[in-house]
Amino acid sequence: MMKISKVFLVTLATLGSAMLAGCSQKESASTKKVEELTIVQMQDENNPNAGEKNEGFRKDMEKSLGIKINEAEGMEYSVGIEAMKSGKIDVLLVTPMSYWQAKEVANAEPLVTTTSMGSTPYKTVFIVGKKDTKTKSLEDLKGKSFAFVDQASSSGYMYPKSTLINQLKLESDKLESPGYFFKNVAFSGKHDSSIMGVVKGDYDAAAVAAQIIPQLVQAGMIKEGDIRQIAETEEIPNAAFIVRSDLPKETKKKLKEFYLNYENKEYFKTFYGSESVRFTEAKDSDYESTKKMLEALNIKGE
Repeated sequence: MMKISKVFLVTLATLGSAMLAGCSQKESASTKKVEELTIVQMQDENNPNAGEKNEGFRKDMEKSLGIKINEAEGMEYSVGIEAMKSGKIDVLLVTPMSYWQAKEVANAEPLVTTTSMGSTPYKTVFIVGKKDTKTKSLEDLKGKSFAFVDQASSSGYMYPKSTLINQLKLESDKLESPGYFFKNVAFSGKHDSSIMGVVKGDYDAAAVAAQIIPQLVQAGMIKEGDIRQIAETEEIPNAAFIVRSDLPKETKKKLKEFYLNYENKEYFKTFYGSESVRFTEAKDSDYESTKKMLEALNIKGE
């Protein structure tokens, strides 16, 4: 699972410097010689080491590519995509939900994503309590009280909702309506709150990130067997770094090689919580499930 802040903020000064850099980049790209690049890096406002690690990453990229690297420290995804469209940003970090918007609006190309942390795939599971021995499928959830996490959550709402809609042929705009499919729908606010709610009997069932369950067991908050999994979503892809499509092929090749060969364990530990995480090549096919999810929910990215 890739950790990124919910909202990236951009200052006028940062965006202004990106614009100035973008002018020279656009000219350079047309002559097939890139003299500098502007990238949007990983952010973690709660980590005091984030700035230092990003600066180290920027310097490492500069040394590897042999050109000046400008850093634009994050922005709202829609702003970043528009900046990439106009040539002001060359490499941008986007969520899976913003990936297809970037493809459509900025004609961006996939660059890299990250490997998962640990052995548990990032996906949503549908759970019921241990006393419920009859519920064995999504169809059996009809008439039960159900908990999503939050409407802005991919694993706690978007992916499980689209799974229900696609597999059971339900109407997206009616799913939360009492009596339509579920008896009623609640939003717990947190994955652990949904899990504890099922254990205590506050909800008959819930949709939660699979990785949270073993964490609660390990913390002693629930026991093995307190809940039972009846279904799951497709694996949810990690966020991706995308690149301007009109950059020279050689530049894009060198960029990808830099990311794929980056081995700074402290960098990955700082931003991804594990020294074992690495960058891996991103492909459109990695985000097909996200595309289907957005279509099912009748939304166009973030």
